[in-house]
Amino acid sequence: MHGIHLIGDLHDCRCPPELLLDPVGLQRFCLEACQRNQLTVVGHLFHPFRDASGGSAGVTGAVVLAESHLAIHTWPEIATVTLDVYVCNYSSDNSTRAQALFHDLVAHFQPARTERLAVNRGHLGQREQVIDASSAA
Repeated sequence: MHGIHLIGDLHDCRCPPELLLDPVGLQRFCLEACQRNQLTVVGHLFHPFRDASGGSAGVTGAVVLAESHLAIHTWPEIATVTLDVYVCNYSSDNSTRAQALFHDLVAHFQPARTERLAVNRGHLGQREQVIDASSAA
């Protein structure tokens, strides 16, 4: 299996603030970006949040792909977006498509600063490596 998992924190986004508050617009953009990058959408859900006074307070969205998923969370109060793009395939490597999708998402929000982590995943049939992150008591 060939896979890549891209995780990003987009800080001080300079896009229009309403982009971080509009679940319909965010959903439309994410679906179009997935399709533009030749990824196969099989489902999606975008949920708006409200603050204590009933005002808009961000959006959480997920796009389920045949190749895996895109998850996005907006934090308008601090002009931040968090992203999670995971794309995998048994017979071909879709890493280029995942990278292009991630780039489209970052460009859309225009962050002043981006933290990004890329993890290559898969390697089925190879020797297993176990990483234990727990601490000894």
